[in-house]
This record gives sequence, structure tokens and C-alpha cells, in this order.
Amino acid sequence: MNLLKTYLDGLSIINPNIYDDNRGSFFEAYNKEELQGKGILYNFVQDNQLLSFKNVLRGVHVQKENPQAKIVRVLRGRIWDVAVDMRKHSLTYGKWFGLELSSENKKQLFIPENFAHGFLTLSDEAEVLMKVTTHYHPGDEIGFIWNDPFINIEWPIHVGMDIILADKDKQWKTFKETF
Repeated sequence: MNLLKTYLDGLSIINPNIYDDNRGSFFEAYNKEELQGKGILYNFVQDNQLLSFKNVLRGVHVQKENPQAKIVRVLRGRIWDVAVDMRKHSLTYGKWFGLELSSENKKQLFIPENFAHGFLTLSDEAEVLMKVTTHYHPGDEIGFIWNDPFINIEWPIHVGMDIILADKDKQWKTFKETF
């Protein structure tokens, strides 16, 4: 398992070692001991699996009082996954990082606590698995609009593309209004 650090402190790309042969392939999707040896010291308590259709954009949000660290991977399909540093004392506060996660590339994104998260489904369907360190706490979630001009996330969106949002994601205010 290879851990690539990003320009956002603590945010890392996990590239598993993939073993292919005439039967197919094998890789360890999660190895607590190995990740702890690489500095990921969180205790993951729950796996969340989602199915999203093409052009669904989920996010961008974070839990305030009960922050979650996450490992995000795609079981089927492709997504553009984004994390935003929400740590006010961080040198990269308000900065974002995005990359394509897919069932083909098998990359995973490790997102530390106090990072907002969102993703856009690029394939007809995407099945996403999120390993998290705390349970969801209703009423603790806060977020900002996906196309916030201050954060300026470069979503892979083209002219005429109809983005599908949850009602709650349509209601978020701008980053500056919220934080």
C-alpha cells in the first residue's frame, strides 16, 4: 500500500498494491496496521455505501462537533472526489483538493477530520464506500454551496450538464457566509 501526500496537510491518496493474474486481481482495500504505520492513526467504526447516478453532486459538508475522518473508494463507476480544509488554523484553510476515484484505478482518498467533503458522479452509476471514524449525528452537519466562488472548486462540469443536488445541498450558503 502506497500513501501519497497531497498539498493539503494530512490529506492523502491511498494506492493499494494490486496483484493481477489469469484469475483476475486482488488487493487489500484496508489494512489498519499498515495505515497506522504510515501515520493514519484513526479508529474506523462504520462503513457507509452509497449509490449515485450520473451528474449527482453530493456535498460539500462536514460535521462540526463530531468530526469524521474518512477513507473514500469507488466499488463501481467513477466520481470526482473533493476535500476542503476546514481547519481554521491551517495554512491551507479553505483550499481544496480533487481527484478521480474509480473502480478501475482503485485509488482511495484519506480525508482527515475537519475537512469538508463532496463528490460528483461521472459514470452512469457509482457505488461508493466511505469508511468513517464516527457515526452520523443529525443536526451536526454544516456545509457550503458546491459552486462557491471563494473556494472555486474545479468540478469537471461541461455546458449543458444538469447537476442533481439533494434539497439540503441546494440550501447551503456561501463559504464566507457559513464560516
